[in-house]
Amino acid sequence: MTGGDALDLAPAVRNFLDLSDAGGDAIAAMLADAQDRKAARKSWPKGRPDADAPLAGHVLGMIFEKNSTRTRVSFDIGMRQLGGSALILDSGTSQLGRGESVADTARVLSRMVDAIMIRTDDHAKAEELAHHAHVPVINGLTDRSHPCQIVADLLTMVEHGKALPGLELAWLGDGNNVLHSILEAAGIFKFNVRIGVPQGYEPDSEFVGLARKGGAQVKLTQDAAEAARGADIVVTDTWVSMGQDHAQEKLAAMAPFQVGGELMSLARPNAKFLHCLPAHVGDEVTEEVFEGPQSVVFDEAENRIHAQKSILLWCFGKIGG
Repeated sequence: MTGGDALDLAPAVRNFLDLSDAGGDAIAAMLADAQDRKAARKSWPKGRPDADAPLAGHVLGMIFEKNSTRTRVSFDIGMRQLGGSALILDSGTSQLGRGESVADTARVLSRMVDAIMIRTDDHAKAEELAHHAHVPVINGLTDRSHPCQIVADLLTMVEHGKALPGLELAWLGDGNNVLHSILEAAGIFKFNVRIGVPQGYEPDSEFVGLARKGGAQVKLTQDAAEAARGADIVVTDTWVSMGQDHAQEKLAAMAPFQVGGELMSLARPNAKFLHCLPAHVGDEVTEEVFEGPQSVVFDEAENRIHAQKSILLWCFGKIGG
């Protein structure tokens, strides 16, 4: 039997390309584990391993075809805290940038690392990587979805006293990949989403359908005030993502959906403001809101570390059954 045949007979691995790959029970287990590990580390140096170091000896390979701050740092530090290590590959310094196929990259890395995280433009690349890899593959961001970010967002909501079932979430602005994963989460945890979005920038109907099928109420409106009124959570994102064309046209369409003090006042008094960062203060959000008492954006950013750790542990079968 060849080495390739032996690998083909390996047990099925846990990939995390979208939230549905894990499901509600597993994500709930991730959130509980993340809270426990975060609390246990209070006042510790950031690079000190967790007491149990559950991923000692494990290596995460990280593929970056898009720029990153939070994803890069949170996965690297997360692996260190779990007792493992991480290495970075990008298109400028690896054979990916010189035309090596995704399939060959997957098969090579599967023999050298224990898991792969990819941050790329085309979701099909992440799916192809997972198809050919023999180790877990994690979606660190694609044009379709951003599930790792939403685990961190859910963790932040729960930390700030928000029960997920029945929660009212308002999204203002572009119907993008982050919103897609929020909608997926809404269907899983049965919270409601009101989307204030200009015509032509609506989210993919597939994700709206998934949320509604799961029991969430989803309303799309071109009235920002209607979306924000009575919300427990108000969320926005940068209006123009890396590499997008027609920026000025899009900025003009998005302008009525800026989250400012007046719009935030329509939400519930104890509502929280989230933004996955980087933020363009003065475009999608005003400084008054971004720096205000309802903003939890830096808790949200820190929680990327704790969320990534729980995702990694799920992928390795350490939590979630």
